Amino acid sequence: MLFALKKFVGGLLLPLPLFLLIIAVGLIFIWWTRWQRLGKICISLAWLGILLLSLQPVADRLLAPLENHYPTINTPSNADYIVVLGGGYTFNPDWAPSSNLINNSLPRVTEGVRQLELNPSAKIIFTGAAAISNPISSAQVAANVAKSLGVPAERIIILDKPRDTQQEAQEVAKIVQKQRLLLVTSANHLPRALRFFKAEALDPIPAPANQLAISSPLNPWERWLPSPLYLGHSERAWYETLGSWWQALLKAKDEK
Repeated sequence: MLFALKKFVGGLLLPLPLFLLIIAVGLIFIWWTRWQRLGKICISLAWLGILLLSLQPVADRLLAPLENHYPTINTPSNADYIVVLGGGYTFNPDWAPSSNLINNSLPRVTEGVRQLELNPSAKIIFTGAAAISNPISSAQVAANVAKSLGVPAERIIILDKPRDTQQEAQEVAKIVQKQRLLLVTSANHLPRALRFFKAEALDPIPAPANQLAISSPLNPWERWLPSPLYLGHSERAWYETLGSWWQALLKAKDEK
């Protein structure tokens, strides 16, 4: 229940739901109160926020500082385990396996499989519990995709109990212990994930996947026209910043 509440409240604080909520408050002020000027200010600020966060230069400037900490790994790491953190998913048995991984999950899995090929003696660990009302876990769906890409079942370990990154680190620590670990997750998620893993006395090698912030050339209309793609980039920066603040609050509470 607390997990669902945390996700619901956190979801409301993301840019699009938050700005839509501000617009709704502004409409209430305009239609049902005498504070019409305040309502117009709320709607104007929310509109401006959505516009700015949907522009590539703004969105990727917010996201890049989170993603630029660790380079892509293109050589063997002599890892004993490759851990791929769970993300968004669904499950439809009629779909191609990879179609069941949504948002950030598919790039994580494909990068994990690529790292597994670079480290032929390693095993790959997929993490992630089942979503509410879903009979199959995120970890199992990711494992299905890996198998469809040719990874043998005996090289796959499934951890389908963890519901968030902290729990993933705790469960991985029970298996990996002091062995060499390579951690695969989205580049913007890596700094926060590493802090959780280091809190469990682990020292993972960071392996970023799903880099989003674009620094290479784009067409002018791609840079300066609002796009839901770049609003999504802003959302990732916003989400990880909120997550880091929450992580810091929990750490401060534990240290008291």
